Amino acid sequence: MIGIKLDPEQQRALDLPLEAAVFVGGDCGTGKSRVLNARIARARSEHPEARLLIAPTREALVRAAFDVLATQPQPVVAIDEPTARDLFAAAARPLLELDFARLGSEGSLDPEVAGLRHPQRFLDAAYRLVAKLCDAAITPDAFLAAALTGAAAFSTQLPNLADPVLLSETKAAYRDSLAADGPEIARQYRREVDLAKILAALYAQFLAELDRRAVAYAADALPRAAAVLETQRAAGQAPYRFGFVDDAERLGASALRFLRAAFGPALDGVTLAGRSWDGSADTTVVTLQRNYRSVAAIAHAAACIERRTGRRIEDEGLAVVVRLHRCADEDDEAAFVADEVAARIAAGAQPEQIAVIFRSVAAVAGYESALLGRDVPVAIFGDFHPFRDRRALDALALLWNVYDPFRHDWMVRTLEGPLLALSDATIATLCSEPDRAAVPLFALEDEPAPTVRAARWDPRRDLRLGWNVVRGDRDAALGDEARRRVAAFRRNRLAWLDAMDALGFERFARTVWQHLPRDGAPGSARASTQQWLLHLLLRRLVDFHRADPGAGLGGVLREAERHAASDLVRTDLEPAAGFVRLISVEAAAGLEFDHVVIPRARAGDFPRWYAPDAFLFSPRHGMIPKENAGGTQAARTAKFTHYMHRSRARDGYNARERTAFAYAMWRARASLTISAAGAPTSGRSAPEFLEELRTARPPGSIIV
Repeated sequence: MIGIKLDPEQQRALDLPLEAAVFVGGDCGTGKSRVLNARIARARSEHPEARLLIAPTREALVRAAFDVLATQPQPVVAIDEPTARDLFAAAARPLLELDFARLGSEGSLDPEVAGLRHPQRFLDAAYRLVAKLCDAAITPDAFLAAALTGAAAFSTQLPNLADPVLLSETKAAYRDSLAADGPEIARQYRREVDLAKILAALYAQFLAELDRRAVAYAADALPRAAAVLETQRAAGQAPYRFGFVDDAERLGASALRFLRAAFGPALDGVTLAGRSWDGSADTTVVTLQRNYRSVAAIAHAAACIERRTGRRIEDEGLAVVVRLHRCADEDDEAAFVADEVAARIAAGAQPEQIAVIFRSVAAVAGYESALLGRDVPVAIFGDFHPFRDRRALDALALLWNVYDPFRHDWMVRTLEGPLLALSDATIATLCSEPDRAAVPLFALEDEPAPTVRAARWDPRRDLRLGWNVVRGDRDAALGDEARRRVAAFRRNRLAWLDAMDALGFERFARTVWQHLPRDGAPGSARASTQQWLLHLLLRRLVDFHRADPGAGLGGVLREAERHAASDLVRTDLEPAAGFVRLISVEAAAGLEFDHVVIPRARAGDFPRWYAPDAFLFSPRHGMIPKENAGGTQAARTAKFTHYMHRSRARDGYNARERTAFAYAMWRARASLTISAAGAPTSGRSAPEFLEELRTARPPGSIIV
């Protein structure tokens, strides 16, 4: 009935009542998501009329919260991360202008606090902190109270900063921060208190701005929707019959409040799957044992592998081949990965059953190019930025050329791009005045009077290229081929102007993009990948247009430009038959593939380096500023140095990176290839996962 193959333990979890609160736990690769999908199929089969809450990721739970908010009599509009970041920057404007009164702060505050020497970095760190506070359901008042309590506790009960263990484990460059005396600790305390007050005021101002605009973003949606569901539940309304939530270990306080508001305090009817559960609900716990893709099996196989060889692990008819390889450099690694994927496809594997999993796909152009060079079509998901891809930029440039030919950055991209492919000399000619330019009889009020010798600043330079292209003022100075290409572009642009007024936005964009040169031969991997990317881009632009139809083409393009400047853009996973997926580890949640390749298994890439923000926050210890702002004694604060030692923050971060690496490994059903480039590091600041596997450390040390 279910159509999903399960082992006896998984079948036992499937057979538990749907009405019960069930937690399915286990290590990576034990089949938690498989059980969850089977229970979803069972609920749909036995209760076809029931409304289900299905959240394979936290992002899906947030989308459900947005749906709840959108159905209210006074709907709250969902905004994306770049928009929320802009609103946060607007709320912080009084801070950057040192107008603390507008932030609602009483008394005098010292503006020279940690991070404010670099305003953009300060805003980025503050935005991330506010998002975490929202997820943890910590209000501005609760945050400020915890921060003040933690600051007072550290300064009045100062730990032993001369502890030999602390000194030995602190880098020599930061040991001077531990030499702080009483007056220095008092000064740092005052700065820490001022930082907490500023952040609390900024946090409250940001929430007030969201309320005023009746909008919510990802971190704020869950607590708002929970309040709505609590009201509905008190009125006897039950929005969902059953719930299915994966990655339960990632659920914060706001997510748990949302689930309790939807299903009641006991979470009746909710099936959760994850590595661990805090016991906040009376759930039936089913622990799945490690299967054939266990840590011990992978580590044992990897320890026996020579370069470019593999060993098969077999258990109950299932098998996985583990292969390790170290490359000379990143180009060599990209070629190795492309050869590995191409060989799998040549052996009969379906492209969509092959995944190349990275810690981040923000910069994987070299791997994509190597795969396309072997005629393997690829689709990228995760923290991939479609508005920065060269093919997307070429497409956006054409739309800008129609809307505003005087945006010369976009015009030059089209002129030198594959559509026109003009030389630098030709573009320089188009940027110059006509040979016999008419001298204006009168100067405009905002222009200087014409002189015999040209001024260094030319007020008409911002229009010259655009006029020369759309009017043809410099055509006579161009070569025959260049003149023909520019004239053809001019005619096309006139037709596009008519189409912009006559067609809807989507049809207009498709009409313009029909003139984009194909990236590769018809039917090739390059052409297919280009079409996939343009489809993704068009979908985003159409969403912008639907959100504000009155903004027109200019509004859509400005929105795309704003998103291009943000680092908070994410490409959600969607069906991509015939494409090999280049995917981040977060986007691979709950998925399995026949063949998995994990490149960049080296320190700095996977795992990433640990780089703490300008300030940290702990509910127990309050604010932990990193920079010793205004001080000349040391670059770091004594509290930060002590906290890093006591909390083992780097070790905890590396442990989470190990978990992510394990998660990537367990996505493989048949083969797993792990590679890295360059010489390995010592593994002190960040571990070398490939070398840990190769050198056969005890299995328990491979994955925490």
